[in-house]
Amino acid sequence: MSRRRVQLIVILSVVASFVAACGAPRPIKYYVIDVPPTPAAAVATPLPISLLVGRFTASHLYRDDRLVYGSGQVQLGTYEYDRWAEAPADMVQDALIRVLRNSGQYAAVSRVAASVRGNYIIRGHLLQMYGVDQPALVARFSLHLELYDPTARSIPWSQTYTHDEPVADKTVPSIVLAMDKNINAGLQELSASLSQYFASHPPQASAGQ
Repeated sequence: MSRRRVQLIVILSVVASFVAACGAPRPIKYYVIDVPPTPAAAVATPLPISLLVGRFTASHLYRDDRLVYGSGQVQLGTYEYDRWAEAPADMVQDALIRVLRNSGQYAAVSRVAASVRGNYIIRGHLLQMYGVDQPALVARFSLHLELYDPTARSIPWSQTYTHDEPVADKTVPSIVLAMDKNINAGLQELSASLSQYFASHPPQASAGQ
């Protein structure tokens, strides 16, 4: 190959790289979990209970904003251009607070804060939140909650929700929609279970005092 031809190939390669670099960058898409507003349950008088919801623990994967996907039995990865609007662990915590408030069953539901006192603390651990083929594509969500009684220093209630929600097609928006449905169903189920616990264990009049 002549030197002139080699130089021409090098020049064309540089030009092609420059053109590619000047192309429009791929946009990053952000997604949120939507907790639809639901009318409060027909509760004559809310329970005299103030709930505090602590920050959820989770793998570092769910502290980042990138959407997580599963590949095979043990491998996890993240999408580069598809991200959550906030860290999944914090997003699910906020969603739980809204669900508990919407239930209308408690005197107050707040985040754990130095200036806020409560009768019980809800602690959570986000176990799984990703799309995976198995071989059908599903949105997998798993969350563990426990109720901590700071007065008795005990955990009188705990429950884990785990479910694989089918995904309509192999696109990221479809995975997010299925995950949204799965998370909402899970939080409603966990909220109902917590309500059943308090129904069978009515708080004492002096609780939290």
